[in-house]
Amino acid sequence: MKNKIHTTAEVNTNKLGSNVSIWQYSVILDGCHIGDNVNINAHCLVEGDVYIGNNVTIKSGVYIWNGTTVKDNVFIGPNVTFSNDKYPRSKNTNFKLEKTILEDSASIGAGSVILPGIKVGHHSMIGAGSVITKDIPPHSIVIGNPFKIIGYICSCGLKVDKKFCPTCKKEL
Repeated sequence: MKNKIHTTAEVNTNKLGSNVSIWQYSVILDGCHIGDNVNINAHCLVEGDVYIGNNVTIKSGVYIWNGTTVKDNVFIGPNVTFSNDKYPRSKNTNFKLEKTILEDSASIGAGSVILPGIKVGHHSMIGAGSVITKDIPPHSIVIGNPFKIIGYICSCGLKVDKKFCPTCKKEL
């Protein structure tokens, strides 16, 4: 399928998959990888040292900084904030880049903040407005500032009380 890139978007990478939509006023820097079936909404920025897998949705107002890996089937809600420097200072050219990894099928709610060096586990779900200060285990549902685990979610999408899905009969 053909890519849809809005006339106001600036796309500088040549590593663009198929069936990609990039909406108004988004900037995609040279070097980043964007997989197939990706939807990047309006007013987003993706830096050059970023990997975005297949079937990813990035809602409006999200800036994805160098060192971030977004694996397949990830949902990033509007105005999610990422950072890649634990000790930011203006004009500091030798900061230590902290890598952030969003594992397959993770979902991040609107307005959440993901601190640098975090791994968000596969199939996890982060509630809107949460502040993520450490790694999120796979299949966890988390909310709050700082976050706390309030339950678990199966890969089938069903919320479960324990690490076992009665529908799939799978242990998470």
